Amino acid sequence: GGQQIWIVSREQKLFHASKPCAEIHKSTNVVYQAHHVSRSKRGQIVGTRRGFRGCTVWLTGLSGAGKTTIGFALEEYLVTHGIPCYSLDGDNIRQGLNKNLGFSSEDREENIRRIAEVAKLFADAGLVCIASFISPFAKDREKARKSHEGSNLPFFEVFVDAPLDICENRDVKGLYKRARAGEIKGFTGIDSEYEKPESSELVLKTNLTSVNECIQRLVELLEERGIVPPAASEEVKELFVLDNKHDLVREAARTLPTLQITRLDLQWVQVLSEGWATPLSGFMRERELLQVLHFGMLLDGGLINLTVPIVLPVCTDDKVRLASSSAIALVYSGRTVAVLQNPEFYQHRHEERCARQWGTTCDNHPYIKMVKESGDWLVGGDLQVLERIRWNDGLDQYRLTPLELKQKFKDMNADAIFAFQLRNPVHNGHALLMQDTRRRLLEKGYKRPVLLLHPLGGWTKDDDVPLAWRMRQHAAVLEEGVLDPSSTVVAIFPSPMMYAGPTEVQWHCRSRMIAGANFYIVGRDPAGMPHPVTKKDLYEPTHGAKVLGMAPGLTTVEIIPFRVAAYDKDKRCMDFYDPGRPDSFDFISGTRMRQLARENKNPPDGFMAPKAWKVLTEYYSSLEKSN
Repeated sequence: GGQQIWIVSREQKLFHASKPCAEIHKSTNVVYQAHHVSRSKRGQIVGTRRGFRGCTVWLTGLSGAGKTTIGFALEEYLVTHGIPCYSLDGDNIRQGLNKNLGFSSEDREENIRRIAEVAKLFADAGLVCIASFISPFAKDREKARKSHEGSNLPFFEVFVDAPLDICENRDVKGLYKRARAGEIKGFTGIDSEYEKPESSELVLKTNLTSVNECIQRLVELLEERGIVPPAASEEVKELFVLDNKHDLVREAARTLPTLQITRLDLQWVQVLSEGWATPLSGFMRERELLQVLHFGMLLDGGLINLTVPIVLPVCTDDKVRLASSSAIALVYSGRTVAVLQNPEFYQHRHEERCARQWGTTCDNHPYIKMVKESGDWLVGGDLQVLERIRWNDGLDQYRLTPLELKQKFKDMNADAIFAFQLRNPVHNGHALLMQDTRRRLLEKGYKRPVLLLHPLGGWTKDDDVPLAWRMRQHAAVLEEGVLDPSSTVVAIFPSPMMYAGPTEVQWHCRSRMIAGANFYIVGRDPAGMPHPVTKKDLYEPTHGAKVLGMAPGLTTVEIIPFRVAAYDKDKRCMDFYDPGRPDSFDFISGTRMRQLARENKNPPDGFMAPKAWKVLTEYYSSLEKSN
């Protein structure tokens, strides 16, 4: 009854339609209607980076060459970097829009024509449209290009080039095998020709190049053509002076006026120089500080989550002395560590800053106290940091920069990085959560998840366990096998601790995202503390996790909320709390843990690895001796 039946693969699926394409009536008496909204106006609101970026990236190549893999990976990369994007795939299109098309020459031509028109609409809407289609015929691809060029829309043909034998070896669905056996007719590369592009914008040889390398080359192409802003692909912005300019900058610094900075200031110099606060180029200028205080975001060049002020306070005398300087040498303990270029001085409104960052202006809050005691002016500007900040405390080998961490994860063949921020000793409840996260990632299909155990290494309040003792305790946890050393990276995060609750936890999460983490474990009352006066929780304990789950700009990281763990008296170990057995669980508070350690008493069996507990008791014993 006029029906046609096709046996197909990838773009070639089983097709059943009442009419062949040639019999479909063409539209007549139609007139194009111009949009009232301009592309530039649409570009202001589509995505988080201003500017119209509409274009089509057309991936063409044999079945099995890697088009879909690259297309979806590029889509993920662009979206997570604030570039609106959508990927069209051959299999998906044939299940809907082109469901009524087969694989005759006419239908193949119509298939590509429709796809090109859909891609053009996406591009016109301001999206980067990625079209992943075999598209074997040069004339059809050229028509797609002309269609875009006729509408002044960029079109980039990318040849995903893999030899036929490689594609056949990758034949996951066995389609090449069936085509060789004659079960599938008209299969591209076997008994239907594929016309290789002769002048494509880019050639990706997927038998020689990894997916990540392919994405990097595609992003570079889009940068060159003005589609992707350079800042979008600048994942880590270090502020160190280049080696070939080091002597020149150091010599020039000797002639500059100097500004003495504090240990706390130097910690922020380290944070900035290593790229943890990317894309900042130095201490915040007033415009950047206002954006952070009022919006929790940097707005220039896209919406970038940054919730904590990174500023350099100065006293009035220094402001008056340095106001006319074009550059200032920053000096710590008699050593020039950096040059601040084009300084901008502006008022340091202590109370307003504290109210917005902490939600309180209580003088007894330890960090607020330091803010209120600091200078009445702030100076922002671009930093040129002369060399890596070293503390020479025996722990510098753990102070890995974001780029060093990324390389380490790559060397470990990690396919998922889950980060755990902490400023306290690790007990088995923490370890349980990290073990459970690893298990869940393996169940999701990841083969090599790696834990980033990332203790905070900057300033902390006086009653916190010092960094050196915490690192010894963490080493003992690994030594006892509570955490797997082969899949764990222990490193130090150089940021000071501000105890600013949900505001600060966004900073903690985003900085780990900069270092390559794509999963972040958030605990109860993260970055919180008791109110210095009332002793009640300064922040609602669950708000940190809730805020992280809603926070804008944390697009490349998945938040893993902290499951409540407690000591199970029946099992004699830490376990996830069961509300059906409330009497079986003992919640051992930090205060109680510290009291036990001070008294050199052991906690219940299974609460903490014995060697790790011994380190803690030694620390509190050392306090008693010093007192």
